[in-house]
Amino acid sequence: MTDATRFHIIGTAGHVDHGKTVLINTLTGVNTDRLKEEKARGISIDLGFAPFKLPDGSVAGVIDVPGHERFIHNMLAGIGGIDLVLLVVDVNEGVMPQTREHLQILELLKIPRGILVLTKCDLAEEDWIDIVEEEVRETLAGTFMADAPCCRVSSTQGTGIPELKAQIQEILQKLPPRDEDGPARLPIDRHFTVSGFGTIITGTLLSGRIKVGDTVEVLPPGEAVRVREIQVHGQKAEVAHAGQRVALNLAGLERANLERGAIVGTAGFYGLAERIDARLTLLPEAPRAVKFRDPIHLHLGTAKVTARVVLLDRDELEPGESALVQFHLDSPLVAHRQDRFIVRSYSPMTTIGGGQIIDPAPKKHRRFRPEVMQALEDLESGESSFLVQKLAELGCAKARELEQASGLGRDRVTSHLDSLLTSGQVRRFGDQWVTGETARSWERLLGEVIDAFHRDNALLPGIPHATLKAALPAKAAPKTFEQILEEQIQAGHLEQHKEWIARPGFEPSPTAEQKRWLEKLEGVYRETGFQAKGRVDMLAMAGTPDDQAERLFTYLFAVGSLVRLNDDSYLHSATYAKALASLKKHFTGKETLTLAEFRDLVGSARKQTQALLEHFDGLKYTMRKGDERVAWQMPKTGD
Repeated sequence: MTDATRFHIIGTAGHVDHGKTVLINTLTGVNTDRLKEEKARGISIDLGFAPFKLPDGSVAGVIDVPGHERFIHNMLAGIGGIDLVLLVVDVNEGVMPQTREHLQILELLKIPRGILVLTKCDLAEEDWIDIVEEEVRETLAGTFMADAPCCRVSSTQGTGIPELKAQIQEILQKLPPRDEDGPARLPIDRHFTVSGFGTIITGTLLSGRIKVGDTVEVLPPGEAVRVREIQVHGQKAEVAHAGQRVALNLAGLERANLERGAIVGTAGFYGLAERIDARLTLLPEAPRAVKFRDPIHLHLGTAKVTARVVLLDRDELEPGESALVQFHLDSPLVAHRQDRFIVRSYSPMTTIGGGQIIDPAPKKHRRFRPEVMQALEDLESGESSFLVQKLAELGCAKARELEQASGLGRDRVTSHLDSLLTSGQVRRFGDQWVTGETARSWERLLGEVIDAFHRDNALLPGIPHATLKAALPAKAAPKTFEQILEEQIQAGHLEQHKEWIARPGFEPSPTAEQKRWLEKLEGVYRETGFQAKGRVDMLAMAGTPDDQAERLFTYLFAVGSLVRLNDDSYLHSATYAKALASLKKHFTGKETLTLAEFRDLVGSARKQTQALLEHFDGLKYTMRKGDERVAWQMPKTGD
């Protein structure tokens, strides 16, 4: 991506009436105060937006936030997605309460870069401005803006404005571009209805891209809608890119279903969180400790919800301390790993801390559990560690599921998985990924299930393929099971004979009594030939117990003494060979075969004849056409 195609967002911060809106007007030519009350009172109440054409011709978006303490919630709705902040200080007043609170918020949100802008410099002497800058520098010490450049301007006179523009451009050119390859995500900060057009939403596109005609999802409520039209800075566009201020006309969406804090995103990718695992840090200036299950206001993106703070390893979190916590939300919202948030006290509402999301879809944790804390620390430690830990929690997952859980784009997830695969920390089965430990546990499980089956079913040649597959978790795909099975067979840990899976060298070992029953049962099938009846009747003729039926029939079928036609019908293998020979001979001279003709050929009862013919149909030896059958894929002589 070239510099000309980079898209960035600039935000303002600072105390009320310190000249933020006038500054933006001077930079962009746009008065961002759009509400009648704002214009009447001369202060910003809600967010304002403007396009800013930089000296190199590129266009950045500007978000002007209100400075009054009563409208901090509006400030928080706009400040989270910015790349560069202009911290505005009136040289006639210096550092004020909202200067400090905004700075705390910026610090907690980890805004990457900032510029200190001293305004109204035409109304102060140079010596006084020097004193004010020194005072502000003391306030900025130890923050991300400690070494930020300072621009002295007069918005009314225009002095210092060219230097400020040049400084903004220099910083933005050094910032990395937004992630356009990831899923689209646009937190909604405004929504309204235009007659004849329908619902319009606006926001900053944090990642991905959105095209006209795309189907996107709005959460909440979780409604899929079509993008009818896109505007970027008031101009129609076919595509919106990450880092742009965007307005979307969404077809079929009722405005009544919308609220600030919802997101527009790639359909089917995002989910609504009711719990969030996070690292919470309280400001040293927080008025008191946060106790277990205290209510707070959680600000995430453009959303604001109330939540309960579940402290996992303590009963109180003191000012200046940091801890792993779980938030239980009163209202669901969309969250992503590594999203940053702000926490304000429930009443009175003041900023008390913030932090970063570790897991946006966790289970409910039990407190004071070392294993829980260790797992959260592993999740927090890095992207690769998160993927391994999340895989362990999910059991197995596709790459898309890991994208959703991690908030990372496909390329980064794939890169991490490839590295983890090389190191043996994860395994891939088809399109599913598991941790190395999960794969080993599944291999052990299959072995244990087979060993137990051998102990309990010594008469059988092994465990049926379908029975063994059912031992793995339901989420494991059939291809996953087949690959694990094949690897275990290749490694010499298992053997497969037809549909039976067994340990190498395993042989059925019937007891002396079972051997007598097997001989009797095989004998009656040999003697009755084509006149063999159903299983119950044949067991009675052989005098074998009903509770041994499944084992006896399975054994005789596995060793080839009997041929299974269906659940109830079996033939002795010698009898079956005669039937197949008769079938082949018939089709050497004729093109069709009826059930009556075959019954006369083999001398069997109608039920047994029908079972035989349906068996041949299943093998594709014959094909039924009406009341007749024709030869299809008849086995060659000797098969």
